Amino acid sequence: MIGSILNLKQLEALVWVADLGSFRKAAHHLNTTQPNISSRIAGLEQSFGISLMLRDAGSVRMTAKGAVFLKQAREILRESEKLVDIASRPDLVNNRLRLGVTELIAATWLRPYMVRMKEAYPNVSVELTVDLSWQLDKELSAGSLDLAIQSEPFAAPVSGTIELGSYEYVWVANVDVARQIGAGDISRKALMKHPILTHTRQTQAYLELTERFGKSAGDAMRLAPSNSMAAAVHMALDGMGIAVLPRSVVAAQLAEETLVEIHYSWRPSPLKFAARFHAEKATRFVRHAAEIAAECAAKFQRG
Repeated sequence: MIGSILNLKQLEALVWVADLGSFRKAAHHLNTTQPNISSRIAGLEQSFGISLMLRDAGSVRMTAKGAVFLKQAREILRESEKLVDIASRPDLVNNRLRLGVTELIAATWLRPYMVRMKEAYPNVSVELTVDLSWQLDKELSAGSLDLAIQSEPFAAPVSGTIELGSYEYVWVANVDVARQIGAGDISRKALMKHPILTHTRQTQAYLELTERFGKSAGDAMRLAPSNSMAAAVHMALDGMGIAVLPRSVVAAQLAEETLVEIHYSWRPSPLKFAARFHAEKATRFVRHAAEIAAECAAKFQRG
C-alpha cells in the first residue's frame, strides 16, 4: 500500500513550503521545527526517488516533477478532509486560518463570525489581520492570507469568491454642525463650508469624492482622509467636520442621536464586499470559513 511510503504530514509540509516559499515559514505555520519539515520532504524525495524542490540561497523552487507532485498532494489532502465530514468530527481539523478583514467588518459582524468559527472548528486558531482592503489584496496575492473579507475594487483576481453584500454610505455630523447647516436637503455650497471626514486616499470613497468635487476651480473642498473609520467617527462627534462613512459604522451614534444624518443629493458608491481565497490551494475548511462569513454577513444585514 502507498501508505507505507508516505503520510499526510509529509504532503502538508510539501504544500506549505511551496506556498510560503520557506521551510522556516512552513514550520511556523504547522507548529513544528524546520528540521522536521526538511525531514518530511527529504523522506518523500527518498521514497519516490525524485527531486521535488530546488533550494537556492534561501529560496525554494519546485522542479517540473515537483510541480505535478504538488498538485496531486493538494488533491489528496482535500480528499482526506472529506473523512472528517463523513465522521462529523470537525474537531479533528487542527490548523490555522490566516484571516484578513477590513475595519468595517471588525466593527460590525466579526465577533459573531469568530464565535461561529469556534463552534464549527474548535481546534482551528485564527490569525487575524485588520487592514485596508488594498493591503489585504496584496497579502492574499502573496499567499500571506488564507481568506480575505474585503471590499471592491480588487487589484488581483483570485479563483474563489463569495459575495457578501454591500454597505451604503451616509453623510453625518454632530448636532451643533447639523444645526449650522440646517434641516432638509443641503446645497453643495453648504456642504463645502466644512471639512469632509472620510476614508484614506487609496479607498474607493476617497477617489470618488475627489472625482466629484475636485475638478471645479470654484470648489475649495477640504478633505480630511483617515485610515481609521473609528477616528473619523470621533472627529465627527467632536464637530471637526462632516463625515461620509458606511451607515453600519455610525448606526449606534445615529440611534443615540449623537450624530445626525445630513441629506445631500450625492454619496459615494456602496462598498461591495466579498470573501476571497485561492480555491485551487484552499483546504475544505477555508472554503467553509468563507461560507460561514456569507451567513454572518447576511444575518447582520437582515438586522
